Amino acid sequence: MTPPVPPTAVTLPPPPALADHDWLRGAVFYEVFVRSFADSNGDGVGDIRGLTAKLDYLNDGNPATTSDLGVDALWLMPVFQSPSYHGYDTVDYERIDDEYGTAEDFQRLLDEAHKRGIRIIVDFVMNHSSDKHPWFVESASSVTSPKRDWYVWRADDPGWTHPWGGDHDWYQRNGAFYYGVFWSGMPDLNFSTTAVRQEMERLATLWISRGVDGFRLDATRHLFANGPGDLQNDQPETFEYLKEFAASVRKANPRAVVVGENWTETPIIAKYYQALPMSFDFPLAEEILAGVKDGEAAGIANKLDEILEIYPPGAIDAPFLTNHDMVRFATVLGDDPAKLRSAAALLLTLPGAPFLYYGEEVGLLNGPGGPHDDEYKRTPMPWDASETGGFTTGKPWFGFAPGKETANVAAQTGDPGSLLSHYRNLIRTRKASIALQKGDLKILTSLVKSDPVLAFVRQAGNERVLVVHNLGKTEAEAGPYAIDGDGFEPIFATGNSADIAAPTPADGGWKVKLPAGASAVWKIQ
Repeated sequence: MTPPVPPTAVTLPPPPALADHDWLRGAVFYEVFVRSFADSNGDGVGDIRGLTAKLDYLNDGNPATTSDLGVDALWLMPVFQSPSYHGYDTVDYERIDDEYGTAEDFQRLLDEAHKRGIRIIVDFVMNHSSDKHPWFVESASSVTSPKRDWYVWRADDPGWTHPWGGDHDWYQRNGAFYYGVFWSGMPDLNFSTTAVRQEMERLATLWISRGVDGFRLDATRHLFANGPGDLQNDQPETFEYLKEFAASVRKANPRAVVVGENWTETPIIAKYYQALPMSFDFPLAEEILAGVKDGEAAGIANKLDEILEIYPPGAIDAPFLTNHDMVRFATVLGDDPAKLRSAAALLLTLPGAPFLYYGEEVGLLNGPGGPHDDEYKRTPMPWDASETGGFTTGKPWFGFAPGKETANVAAQTGDPGSLLSHYRNLIRTRKASIALQKGDLKILTSLVKSDPVLAFVRQAGNERVLVVHNLGKTEAEAGPYAIDGDGFEPIFATGNSADIAAPTPADGGWKVKLPAGASAVWKIQ
């Protein structure tokens, strides 16, 4: 293994502090595609009433029960009015999509979620709208339109292509060309126009007044484009506007959260913390899946070390395994039960606010489509093994992924050895430990040699925990680790053995022996 290149040192300001964001540090989020979660009226399309009916599955509000998943917050993929199944081309930012329900349905969802201690953030797609949005229709109608400068127009096509490669970014309409970094049906809004910036802030404030707890910002890297190629990413104006937008959210509700989608490398993600309190950690997700798949911990350890090195103080990471744009983790890991458990245990023992993608907790596979067929990443949730999966009484809007005979909630709920039970136990363990929720991270695994074992210490206040994951296919002995302590109290264990021995003294510290695919957490005494 080639020794890693040390990360480039950077000095970044701390993220803008929320007046009260303690709830966020350590919270577990759950990403929901409403269309695919639960259908209440038999039309085959998941809806808000269906989601509301399933809240007790997510968190019943009673810490003493063990039958719920125990998540703290939901991220709803787009729920605003849209002509598409996915909702990422908005035609009305003030209305819930008719297929999902009414404003009253949404308000009841918020009320019922809040009763259970569940916060809800919504996808806010402000980089672009639908080309069917009245704003764009008016903007395209004439060069003298009052909303002409709400979008980016020019007389010719400069020939830019997507910054990730591929198709052109400029499209002709009524004798002129408009910019759309994704495709013609999603024209980019022009954030150089003051009225656009103010309108987005007004809309965010409106939804906070209705009770939402924050926003997931789609495509935040592309708010401004100053030329072809990489000049369509991460421009200085983008950071400045995100500061302005986040400040407007904090003004509306100091506890509200804004999390950015910045699918890029760690040093660039780190820069977004000057504007946003949270950002999704795509590079870490890649390393986790690769490490679990290959049985190699060094890449994960190095990525965690890079994050510790270059993220600013106070940054709240948003780790995850996969999301709606990615092939599901159960498919990536070959539906290997031990690897699915390792990935889950790793994610839920890391710092920050981890995000789960609906169905991950039962091992939901990708559908049979290719890696670019997004519908197959967003198939209906299998609640049971019936033909309609307990998702609907009608015909589902899209086919189920393979494997729902066992990868379903009903089959796994009563099984203490199931993946669902594993997730429930992990989340309860996380909530019961202030160190796992909010603690700092100290990496014990070597950064310069191959190792199947990922080990680290988490500490908050006087509580310290040792976390060890054996990602390998055989039993592994790891250490010795230099840990100042007199003993270890087990608080979580999984793997091929029901009885994982506590660390034992060794020259220079403590050694740990774990079965293949096992994870364990001990409180350091």
